[in-house]
Amino acid sequence: MAQTLGPVAALLLGVFFLVTGSGLQNTLLPLRGAFEGFSAINLGILGSSYYLGFVIGCLAVPHLVRRSGHIRAFAALTSGVVATMMGHLIVIDPFVWFGLRAITGFCFAGLYLVIESWLNDRATNQTRGFVMSAYVMVDYAALTAGQMMITLYPVRGFELFGLAAILFSLATLPVVMSNAGQPAPIETARIRPLRLFRAAPVAMVGCFVIGLTNGSLWSLGPIFGIGRGLTADGAATFMSAVVVAGAVAQWPVGFFSDRTDRRRILAGLMVGAMLAGLALGMFDFGLLGLCLLGLFYGALSLPAYSLAAAHAYDRTPASQAVETAAGLLLLYGIGSVVGPALASYGMQHYGPGSLFYFTAASHTLLLLFVVWRMCCRDTPAGTVHAAVDEASAASAITGTVPQPEDDTAERPAAADRRAQMRRSTDAGSFPTEQDGRSDGG
Repeated sequence: MAQTLGPVAALLLGVFFLVTGSGLQNTLLPLRGAFEGFSAINLGILGSSYYLGFVIGCLAVPHLVRRSGHIRAFAALTSGVVATMMGHLIVIDPFVWFGLRAITGFCFAGLYLVIESWLNDRATNQTRGFVMSAYVMVDYAALTAGQMMITLYPVRGFELFGLAAILFSLATLPVVMSNAGQPAPIETARIRPLRLFRAAPVAMVGCFVIGLTNGSLWSLGPIFGIGRGLTADGAATFMSAVVVAGAVAQWPVGFFSDRTDRRRILAGLMVGAMLAGLALGMFDFGLLGLCLLGLFYGALSLPAYSLAAAHAYDRTPASQAVETAAGLLLLYGIGSVVGPALASYGMQHYGPGSLFYFTAASHTLLLLFVVWRMCCRDTPAGTVHAAVDEASAASAITGTVPQPEDDTAERPAAADRRAQMRRSTDAGSFPTEQDGRSDGG
């Protein structure tokens, strides 16, 4: 474990500070907006604005990484997050907040691109599931810590905004001061979604659908809790239960996904997430009941992104780690733009339970697609497991494919034998009964 995670320990520590601030921010802004009189649709647009900036960042930030390197890009983007966090206190207006959230999303797209490409540069196919699971466990543990910080100060005050900004600032320290080497500068910064889709269709569709559901959860989960009669502290507790379960589940999911077809694990998770979402939408429990259901929902839905991402990295060259990370984050971001807008419309007209009816429907569609792809036999060229059908490739961590024997070497010899026979016949040799001819033929 130490040998595997040692090269990325400083990066994971930076991720912890960064995501702790993000967890506090993601819970604080919708609750503060609700207290300021923002409508449910405005709060949904607030979440979509973040992911709109996220999508733009996926397209633009690879050029920044190519020009300045991973460490400088990480520091610059973190500074942008600190500035926008404090900007929310200057003008409390939904349209101003839309713009600030878009800038925040732009910066976080770049940060996640740097983090995930850096992690995958240090991982192999045999350790990738473990490394990604460790990363997502840190991510979700930090989210939980950040969400629970909402209870430290009143939502209407300025203290929580300042605390989030401090956490964002601390994220740069372990990254820029570490003596661990960063990945080599990337040569290109292209994003080719169609190429990535041909290599790993389940990963691409999975990241889009997971964006639909996770984007809706992060943007509207606290509002769901308030709609069920919880206080702000209760809503934060519910969200923390979801995240804690997701963090704990990462380890076994990553362990088993390294030893079998990752798509089978993903399909099983989708079945459970669909059922848990339906239960959350249907039953109007108190805090304890919601937290118990939230535990099941988080454990079954949140590990899906790391699973889909690991599947994509398995099937693309290591030299394209930045391009792969950007493509996955782009699809995740697009889904996260659409998801909160659709879910908030349902919540506005049909009640808070519509949030999880929406996630259940999305998980069902992804389940059907995964099952369909597992029934297909495709051999995407240019992947790590080229010339192997997708089902067998995902279940074999290492190994080679036996190549068909080349019979071209035998063909000249057979041609020589036929030519020699023709020459001997022309020279007056007599055929035998084995030739199918009689002596008087």
